[in-house]
Amino acid sequence: QVQLVESGGGLVQAGGSLRLSCAASGDTFSTYVMAWFRQAPGKEREFVAGISWNGIIPYYGDSVKDRFIISRDNAKKMVYLQMNSLILEATAVYCCAATGRPNFYSGSASGFSSWGQGTQVTVSS
Repeated sequence: QVQLVESGGGLVQAGGSLRLSCAASGDTFSTYVMAWFRQAPGKEREFVAGISWNGIIPYYGDSVKDRFIISRDNAKKMVYLQMNSLILEATAVYCCAATGRPNFYSGSASGFSSWGQGTQVTVSS
């Protein structure tokens, strides 16, 4: 398995931007499909974005399409989530996740075997 550590969360005003980072450890990072999920208080965990092992195929949850961008740097073992035009409803704990299942282009959390602790994102009005 791969170990994941998120960073970059914080407080941002509505309409602003924030970039989250996920640092991974392990020799097989470049083979993993990576994703971001979020969970707001009192709500279920929600898929945000995922990216293929080679970074060529990004895929997004409907609520963040055209505003968020996921990317990865396999040489640095990093995954990023650029969040633009943030709205109040984006307030949540954002977690990075990994799966060794190739071509797993799904937002189903059960398919991901490694999870980070999460980073808090708070959007204020």
